[in-house]
Amino acid sequence: MKMDSSVKLFSGLFRLLRRDTVIQMLHIDVPVAAKLLEEWVLPDGVSKQRVAIDRLVQLRVFLEAVDRKNEKTYKVNPTFQRSLQKLLIQGGTLPRESMPSNITVRLPTLENLEAYALEQWECFLLQLINPSQVGKPLNISSSLMKVFQRRLLNHRDKEAPKLTESGFQFLLMDTNAQLWYIIREYISNSEERGVDAAELISFMLELSFHVIGEAYNINTLTDFQRNIINDLADLGLVKLQQGRKGSWFIPTKLATNLSMSLADSSSRKQGFVVVETNFRVYAYSTSKLHCEILRLFSRVEYQLPNLIVGAITKESLYNAFENGITAEQIISFLQQNAHPRVAERMPSVPENVTDQIRLWEADLNRVEMTEAYYYDEFPSRDVFEGACDCAREWNGLLWEDSKKMHMVVKTEVHPYVRDYLRRQK
Repeated sequence: MKMDSSVKLFSGLFRLLRRDTVIQMLHIDVPVAAKLLEEWVLPDGVSKQRVAIDRLVQLRVFLEAVDRKNEKTYKVNPTFQRSLQKLLIQGGTLPRESMPSNITVRLPTLENLEAYALEQWECFLLQLINPSQVGKPLNISSSLMKVFQRRLLNHRDKEAPKLTESGFQFLLMDTNAQLWYIIREYISNSEERGVDAAELISFMLELSFHVIGEAYNINTLTDFQRNIINDLADLGLVKLQQGRKGSWFIPTKLATNLSMSLADSSSRKQGFVVVETNFRVYAYSTSKLHCEILRLFSRVEYQLPNLIVGAITKESLYNAFENGITAEQIISFLQQNAHPRVAERMPSVPENVTDQIRLWEADLNRVEMTEAYYYDEFPSRDVFEGACDCAREWNGLLWEDSKKMHMVVKTEVHPYVRDYLRRQK
């Protein structure tokens, strides 16, 4: 990304960190100690400042280093510093302003906007992994959908696409992690679509600092940005609306999540899963996607209008493990999506269930496959014992039967044992 284009994020960065702190750092050319930065804010603002600095480091606006005393220091990225100083002195393009309320009518409430975003996102994920379950397909082009599917689905001739190991793991991620995965794929494939990656990243970051629920005029966008907005609307990052006096886009919570850390708990949606000590699973959801996800590691028994009932069984977990899903991923999914009724309980998933999931995974890992060579029909016991000694010297003897004079050695040791036997002829 070109750092000059980062100046467009100026207003968003001010929201990440107090304006006076940024301005003071902007005109300091030497690293500033972290302890000194803390003195610039009131005691109750230190924790917020640390979060803000961490995000600025992730954006490479701040550069982190360690001084001779082994203490953290921070410095504004020189390229960004010069660009922002130039903007303040010479002026530049102001951040995009939202449209006045007398033009935009009947804007969705924040609750309706969040519901729309999650519905679009779930519809996209369902179309991604199981198009037959989608009632109303999205307008995403088949070529772009293949970009998203290339690491998640395995396509074979005359066979229905199947989820890869990465695909199974992708479905168990939280929404924010899934979003970042899709956006990374969208950006990494940009050059193949003839799109400037730097311009795309700049616009995506600029969009993440827009205000949720505010309407922004589409006419302020370039043709390039309009194409991106249409793609993002299918993903649920923005909602498009049209009125008598113009058309506009409204950022959703998914769009603003792009400026957040993956560990930011505020991006987590409300849970829906209850797991009981008898391994029964109750999912209070109407989502087809949730049902498909639960099928990855449990046996879904029946589905009511707002309730999915299933059970975690040894067979369902073995099937999940064979598809590359780990016990920790399953447990993490159940904990992160715990219903509010049990989310505050410690633990939110019964210990006997989590322990058994880990034990069943350990059962599968007890048998370890090792390539080896089997030897029998030795001419004499001396030759057999000598061959065993040769394998032991190279730490490659896996098994021996002294009575029947049979042995098994590791593949990498086989040439040494073979040469020994040849010398005995």
